[in-house]
Amino acid sequence: MATEVEEYLTRLRVERGLRENTIVAYTRDLAGFVEFAERYGVSSVDRVDRRLIRRYIANLTTRGYAPRSIARKVSSVRSFLADLSRRGIIEHNPAVGVPQPKQPKSLPRALPARGLGDALDRLDGSDPLQVRDRAILEVLYGTGVRVSELVLFTVSSLDQGAFVRVAGKGGRERSIPVGGAARRALNVYLDSARPVLVTPASGDALWIGRRGQPLSTRGVRRVVRSRIATFPHALRHSYATHLLENGADLRSVQDLLGHADLATTQIYTAVTRKHMTETYERSHPRA
Repeated sequence: MATEVEEYLTRLRVERGLRENTIVAYTRDLAGFVEFAERYGVSSVDRVDRRLIRRYIANLTTRGYAPRSIARKVSSVRSFLADLSRRGIIEHNPAVGVPQPKQPKSLPRALPARGLGDALDRLDGSDPLQVRDRAILEVLYGTGVRVSELVLFTVSSLDQGAFVRVAGKGGRERSIPVGGAARRALNVYLDSARPVLVTPASGDALWIGRRGQPLSTRGVRRVVRSRIATFPHALRHSYATHLLENGADLRSVQDLLGHADLATTQIYTAVTRKHMTETYERSHPRA
């Protein structure tokens, strides 16, 4: 089974061109499943059955994994077995139809617009790293891009600051307008900070680390955590929620976020309904 997993991961990397962090996640998930299967004496893919997969889910639940983590791990196993089935290595995918723990319906947590704006405005120093970090935060909030998309930005991907070209999931490219505050922060960074940080190793990468290497996703997460004590995805949630709260239509927000399915974007309508309800109850004299 371990050999089949290695070949599958190679196909994901070479044929489907998945990003390295995705490959790492698949590697970790499938290694855990192989180890579990071998404890039950199953070392060949043709001996994997529904009972084993159900036991695997029960084991993950007993060990305290969250439903979302279990769903991701089982999804990795299901995709692996589906690939084997398509190539005729096994007769069918035994993971099809196996129930998983129900996912809790959690709403994205949007940051208050005023508090977020104040936090960004406080980053007004001239130190190159602070200028860079201000630009990163303004662009994350001003465009709603994923951190994995942000780190792929290049200087040439900027269209005179008005739009930025984004390479999203599934190879889908989109062009996103860059708001005024983000444009100003970007211009300051490009004029005064990036030239100080850049080295021959920087290439055309927009975001540069302190040693001149292109900034990684981990580096961006560290910036967001240290500067405003949250995660990059919270800025994406805030971007979408604040747009809808101020009258943007759902289809436009879907396009801006790069969601393939409108249902993915609709979770934000629940957030804005919650906001409207709270506003009504706080403001109306007979609420």
